[in-house]
Amino acid sequence: MNFLQESVLRRYFAFLLLFLALLTGFGILYGTNCIQAEKNLLLAHDRAFVSSLLEEDIPPETILRALKQAKETERGAALLRQSGWTERTSALFLPQVRQAAAVSMGTAVGGVLLLALFLMGGSLFFLTRLDRLYRRAGEAVERFSGGDFTRRLPRGRTGSFSHLLAAVDELAVALQSKSEAERKAKEFLKDALSDISHQLKTPLAALAMYNEIILEEPENRTTVQEFSQKAAQALSRMEGLIGTLLKVMRLDAGSVPFERGIYTMQELVLRSTEELTTRAQREGKHICFDGPPEERIFCDLAWTSEAVGNLVKNALDHTEMGGEVCLSWQRSPLTLRLSVEDNGSGIPPEELPHIFKRFYRGKSSQTKQGVGLGLPLAKSIVEGQDGVLTVQSTPGRGTIFTLSFLTKT
Repeated sequence: MNFLQESVLRRYFAFLLLFLALLTGFGILYGTNCIQAEKNLLLAHDRAFVSSLLEEDIPPETILRALKQAKETERGAALLRQSGWTERTSALFLPQVRQAAAVSMGTAVGGVLLLALFLMGGSLFFLTRLDRLYRRAGEAVERFSGGDFTRRLPRGRTGSFSHLLAAVDELAVALQSKSEAERKAKEFLKDALSDISHQLKTPLAALAMYNEIILEEPENRTTVQEFSQKAAQALSRMEGLIGTLLKVMRLDAGSVPFERGIYTMQELVLRSTEELTTRAQREGKHICFDGPPEERIFCDLAWTSEAVGNLVKNALDHTEMGGEVCLSWQRSPLTLRLSVEDNGSGIPPEELPHIFKRFYRGKSSQTKQGVGLGLPLAKSIVEGQDGVLTVQSTPGRGTIFTLSFLTKT
């Protein structure tokens, strides 16, 4: 009987038990009173009968003997029938019976009315409480349907109805989470579109200008070649920007299936710096490695290589000629840490909280190429694999980015 676990229904059931107890008590009391009334009626009849016989000068001994040995006979029954005293005789002609019946009927009607009022009053009380609970639940559900999830359904009770309310409340929480996720997705899409349009304005404007110059001087071979190269560079920049943005958006949306495996650190760092080694040599900078080459890491090789490559590229951007970028790694009982350290200009303390924001570029980066997506992309890649990316920097002495990955047990 799960309905008895509901507090309101449990109390109503207890109220019904109390009503049944009162009804039983009233029945017993009424039956006792009826027996007493019948006894009093018989005694009153006998007193009246004896008094009438004494008035007729019948000896008392004869009267008492007749009362003690009284039994119905045919002659007596016939005499009463002749006098009109039968079972069909109306109680209106029997004053004592009429009086006793009036008392008994009044007691019965009064008791039934009181019990009925008690039952109706108690039922209305509990039904009102149930109605109040239903109305509260209905108002909360209406708010849910309107997108307002601040109201909560009654909790902390047991029973089928309370379980239903709890299920609806949990559904509301899920809808709220979904609504919040959709809101964030819309904001993210809005911000992303704003960022993309903002970042594409410059190369698009440059392309329009280069095309206009080429159209104005089609016979000037030198001008055409020069601005064609610049147009190609702008297109390349746009392609890189769009590709990086798409990667960041896929990572933020959680739609990148990381295919992790076990690789050596030598594989990871060589793949990460493969396209940057030539640049470092051309700029008079040095990339070094420090750590056991056979050390193993559990990661997605392609994505993690891109993250490390972005950190190395960022280090080269902020390192002067003759500078050094060093990749070192070491294992602890729980993690494997890969550090990308440079001896460049460093990052001012006030800029550290912002460097992983999309399109953020510090004061020292204003004169360098880039749109501020490398570090956010690296952070998203690392965190997407349950890793952690941290940074330490001292202005004028260099910066250290550290990737921490849980070791595979």
